[in-house]
Amino acid sequence: MKIIIIGAGFTGLQLAKRLVSEKMDVVLIDNDEETVRHASNSVDCLVIQANGNNLNTLEQAGISKADALIALTKSDEINMITCSLVDSVYPDIIKIARVRNYDYYSNSNAVSASNRHMYGIDYMIHPDVAAAEEIVTAYQHGAIADILEFDDSKYEMASVEIEKESCLDGIRLKDINSMSPTKVLIPLVTRDEKTFLPVGDTELKAGDTISILIEKEKLSAFLPLTGSNVHQIKRIALVGAGRIGTKIADCILKKEKEKSKSIIGKLFDKNTKNHPQLVIIDKDYNLAKEASETFEDAIVYNADITDESFIEEENLSRFDLVIAATHNHELNMVASAYFKTLGCKRSICLVTNSAYALIAKNIDIDVAVPIKDVVVDAILSHLRGKNVTGVHTLSEGEFEVVEFEIPQDSKIRGKALKDIRSTETAFIVLLVNKGDTYMIADGNTILETGDKLIFIVETKDNKQILSKLGG
Repeated sequence: MKIIIIGAGFTGLQLAKRLVSEKMDVVLIDNDEETVRHASNSVDCLVIQANGNNLNTLEQAGISKADALIALTKSDEINMITCSLVDSVYPDIIKIARVRNYDYYSNSNAVSASNRHMYGIDYMIHPDVAAAEEIVTAYQHGAIADILEFDDSKYEMASVEIEKESCLDGIRLKDINSMSPTKVLIPLVTRDEKTFLPVGDTELKAGDTISILIEKEKLSAFLPLTGSNVHQIKRIALVGAGRIGTKIADCILKKEKEKSKSIIGKLFDKNTKNHPQLVIIDKDYNLAKEASETFEDAIVYNADITDESFIEEENLSRFDLVIAATHNHELNMVASAYFKTLGCKRSICLVTNSAYALIAKNIDIDVAVPIKDVVVDAILSHLRGKNVTGVHTLSEGEFEVVEFEIPQDSKIRGKALKDIRSTETAFIVLLVNKGDTYMIADGNTILETGDKLIFIVETKDNKQILSKLGG
């Protein structure tokens, strides 16, 4: 594939590196001299210093032969205009734009009925919404682990560290289900900063981080085996009232209202003190004022989270959870780590990328959500081919979880999973959906056209595996 990327900032550069590693023909365009110089020294592809929203520039870059255009500049408007410009001349090219302002999205029935893409854009990537949803998912699981959810599935994958004196310390992988209260699959293990696909005889150790595929409702029952427990979260400090913070607050408060309206909520949760108390903090007066007017069920402070006297006065150190979601990702890490030292039980932190997420884990932050990686994953899912419906990056990009639908012309149709094993590359099929619901796969599962697979593979091998599966 030939891919043209407009915007050589961090996200554009990371995406270019991933695509180049997959032997794709990539062109990076940016109008900033220093950014172009850095990109030229960092990735093995053509880098052009020019305005990407200029058709002459795009034609010189080879837009007529390109398969996709991806607009990742800092400006939503430039990203959208560039895609619209290309659509007017080259409508068959896939056009992807990062758009942060949710007002540009349309849920209009008229637009849906017309079967046309807004602004000529095939796919809009909204990083703020995606990051906020990941943070809310982590909160709902007690901020105990990184959680990866799959659409239309009762399963999820959680990454949890095995604590000292855990009953899993020294246990072989194939023996876990005999001691687990529910069926689980462990497709990935990280040990001493190295991640690998385990086998049945792999012996787990304290300090290992394991990825657990499990039914959503049963994770809390399995966690005690790892030495972790989910504690009830009653008091939440949300740092940041910007776009992401506002989305997080809205989701948390809406979910609590839904609980209170349910039959169980009315019967067993009549005491409003049982509901989580949400405190929102932002040093920007206008953002704090707007949050105060929007969220009447939350307490909003216009204050600096680094002010020790404010923390002490409001007794914030005794909160159950701090969520740091400002646009300053370094501040998020510092604030989250600081709250943990003061006695806050759990912390969730918005960071730039997976490298920062690793640093966050090393300073005792429980969950780190890398916003740039969320964007790259969303874009890659649209570039893998029409049979790939989702891509999720793990372990700093070393592994991918891929959602895939078996095409009609696939050579694996009618074969059992155990018969499509590869001696050259390793991959693990996690779930199979044969029309009704997802289930954990086994070697005897027969694959047919239209079956949906979720599998995990080393990123360097994904192209070969997709080819083997018919993608």
